[in-house]
Amino acid sequence: MDRRVVVGVAIVDEGRVLAALRPGPDGGWEFPGGKVEPGESDQAAAEREIEEELGLRITVGAALPGEQFIGDKYVLRVYLAEPAGHDWLPVLREHTEIRWVQAADLGTLCWLPADRPFLVTLGHHLVADG
Repeated sequence: MDRRVVVGVAIVDEGRVLAALRPGPDGGWEFPGGKVEPGESDQAAAEREIEEELGLRITVGAALPGEQFIGDKYVLRVYLAEPAGHDWLPVLREHTEIRWVQAADLGTLCWLPADRPFLVTLGHHLVADG
């Protein structure tokens, strides 16, 4: 069965990552992002989704290692990104809160299950970036 790709975007700036709180009973902290449309690259989807969800422009970099299944239909890939430009005021369209989180604080948030496996690698990246 082919699974549809979902991209999560770990937006990193000054040794911190942007975490977004998805509301509702199945909510929790996540890397913002969304589904890749047919014919769209993961990177293009990441840029589009962050523009749609937060009104922000980003520059997408490398993917974190691995993939994480979400149910039977989806697979999550997480990409590193950084802010593009200087106008960086997010608009919360799908999230109730965002936070800049340092490596030492990643474990203090209640992350969605699919995002959790990426935290260790991301933490090492944040320490190296900071």
